Amino acid sequence: MPPLRSRMVARDLGEPHRVSSPLELLFDLTFVAAVSQVAGRLAHATESGHVGDSLAPFLMTFFAIWWAWMNFTWFASAYDTDDVPYRLMTFVQMAGVLILAAGVPDAFEGDFTTVTIGYLVMRVGLVTLWLRAAAAHPEGRATALRYAIGLSVVQVFWVARLALPDQGPMWVFFVCAALDLSVPPIAERPGMTTWHPHHIAERYGLFTIILLGESVLASTNAVQDAVEHGVGGALVTIALAGLAILFALWWIYFSEPAGEGLERRRDRSFLWGYGHYFVFAALAATGAGLETAVASSGHHIEAGARLVAASVTIPVAVVLVMLWVLHAPMRRMNARPGLLVATGVLVLLTTLAAPTVGIPGTLLLIAALLALFLTTTLTRPAPRRPTPDVGSSS
Repeated sequence: MPPLRSRMVARDLGEPHRVSSPLELLFDLTFVAAVSQVAGRLAHATESGHVGDSLAPFLMTFFAIWWAWMNFTWFASAYDTDDVPYRLMTFVQMAGVLILAAGVPDAFEGDFTTVTIGYLVMRVGLVTLWLRAAAAHPEGRATALRYAIGLSVVQVFWVARLALPDQGPMWVFFVCAALDLSVPPIAERPGMTTWHPHHIAERYGLFTIILLGESVLASTNAVQDAVEHGVGGALVTIALAGLAILFALWWIYFSEPAGEGLERRRDRSFLWGYGHYFVFAALAATGAGLETAVASSGHHIEAGARLVAASVTIPVAVVLVMLWVLHAPMRRMNARPGLLVATGVLVLLTTLAAPTVGIPGTLLLIAALLALFLTTTLTRPAPRRPTPDVGSSS
């Protein structure tokens, strides 16, 4: 049983065997519904040929999902006391996630009211935890108070946006998002929180698995629907090639030593943490693209072959390029950076072949390119470990 109440102090930066807690894993599961809703809406828009109208709502809604998850994740890495008040405030944030998930369909229609309410509920729980940290941990009080005040002020702007006609022009959303993103860099100026590099790397890896799992689920549902129209060679090829693509992306993502890189270059944490928005959004979009590809084999859809192919090739290319962007500054990569980017470009170019080789052939080409990249990486001599930076941020 957890203690009724314990003093909230910073976790040990060098704590050995720091792993995700069962509560964090349960917290992650509440995002499954939200991610599934977002990916499903994007897939349906692509099938109808109206992906352009849904791309902005997808990116905006996914920002709310990612930012809510990320804020709690970094706080928990530094201040996880796992007592009763902490668990209750985590429960409040989980309830907010479910409200946010319920508002995804309306958000794709331009109404972010329910999403904002869910966001507000999550902020209540998180700000309460930051205030508690400020009261119990004098060394980190200035940072914790900056977080609490900054998150509260920005949340006022999010709620005020609902009062504008049609919730205001789109640029208002991006201004509020920019303000939200500015809170951590400003809050951590007095001193960085004691987040654990290996714990953070594991948490991001677990969310990556959730996104890949949603892709599997979306593809499975699409296959079930397509089976009603008969199982053919195209459907089997798309299903197997899609699974190979997801498996290869998993392999590539976890091939890079993120925990070691963050431990060595804590000063790169903002680039690494924020940049994962594009990785996560691209993984969710990949699932939507694979669902669209399966649907194209089972029945008639409005989207042409090139659009269906692009719904897979573009997000896969984004994942590959962003992994280079995030890991190259860490000064150690298992993959050749140039080869990673080149593979992304080649994956993107397979879009042009879709009208000729069809969707099954396009997915096979993508899977083959990823397999070739993995083979080259695995047969490459292990890179030498760089010497730690003297005077790096800690």
